[in-house]
Amino acid sequence: MRGWVIKLDRGFPLVKIENGDRCGEEIRCQHATALVKQEKVRAVIGDNVEVSAPEDADMAQITKILPRECMLVRRDPAERTEAQVMAANFDTVMIAEPADQLNLHRLERELVVAHETGARVVVLLTKMDLMSDSSDESKKRVRAIVRQAKDVAAPGDAIIPVSVYDKASIDEIRALIPEDSKAVLLGRSGVGKSSLVNALVGHDVQQTSAVRVSDGKGRHTTVSRQVIPIAGGGYIIDMPGTRGIGMWQSDKGIAAVFPDITALAEKCRFRDCTHHQEPGCAVRAAVEAGKLSQARLDSYHNLIEENNEQAQRAEVAKRIREHPGRPPRYSRHHGKR
Repeated sequence: MRGWVIKLDRGFPLVKIENGDRCGEEIRCQHATALVKQEKVRAVIGDNVEVSAPEDADMAQITKILPRECMLVRRDPAERTEAQVMAANFDTVMIAEPADQLNLHRLERELVVAHETGARVVVLLTKMDLMSDSSDESKKRVRAIVRQAKDVAAPGDAIIPVSVYDKASIDEIRALIPEDSKAVLLGRSGVGKSSLVNALVGHDVQQTSAVRVSDGKGRHTTVSRQVIPIAGGGYIIDMPGTRGIGMWQSDKGIAAVFPDITALAEKCRFRDCTHHQEPGCAVRAAVEAGKLSQARLDSYHNLIEENNEQAQRAEVAKRIREHPGRPPRYSRHHGKR
């Protein structure tokens, strides 16, 4: 039988069967021993899988994970030299950021991770109801926040100001998740993801908590990854809130979020230019001419450095696993050999 993983929590994956006599049935599964021990892979939310469910077995088994069309990957917070696949097989990544407490550096990082998937990326500026009214000053403030988000987003990324009390903004999001499509909803705890999902579905499917008046934050309510159908549309994959999201081999994502710097870099005198002090650097020249902000270049440098350091740590860890007992080697950049 074939199916797809529609829920992951602290128990066993919940799989919806898509063919055969049990088509449409949702069954709990465990991973086959061969997957866990030999291939060392586990199914994630959105995975298409093959399932074996013998009548004499206590529980069905996931025997194979089919090739993934795309993946949302971050550095495993529990193991800094390993990747963690968060979701698979989706069309859109939606990043929720609170408009009243917009963190541009975090948004840049989320955008990089989202664009690394190759899927369409949408930025949702949530909780607009906490900061907007009908006054001209309020409208001006909202426009400024949208402009800030557009300045760090990649060309073509949709930026949508949203309030769960504004039907037009909810309908705009719903239109981006048509029938048979899947969207991943990403964001830290307390940004209103559960309330947004409830608004998209049309009734309460996710538990929500009250927003504190003092700082506009809610408590972490979603503890599992699950696929939720949207009436008249596709599916949304609601993810638990993440305090931090570490990049993992995100070269393509960085290039997508910083296309202006990538284009300038092609004009540098040296192909390996780091855009610091090298002569003939087109990127530094753009900063000095006022065509590129120093703050944007600093963000680029920080993400590039983190990405390179992460890649090196992963490579060292790989060598240690493959050749235990052999001392690791480091690049000159880190002062060790």
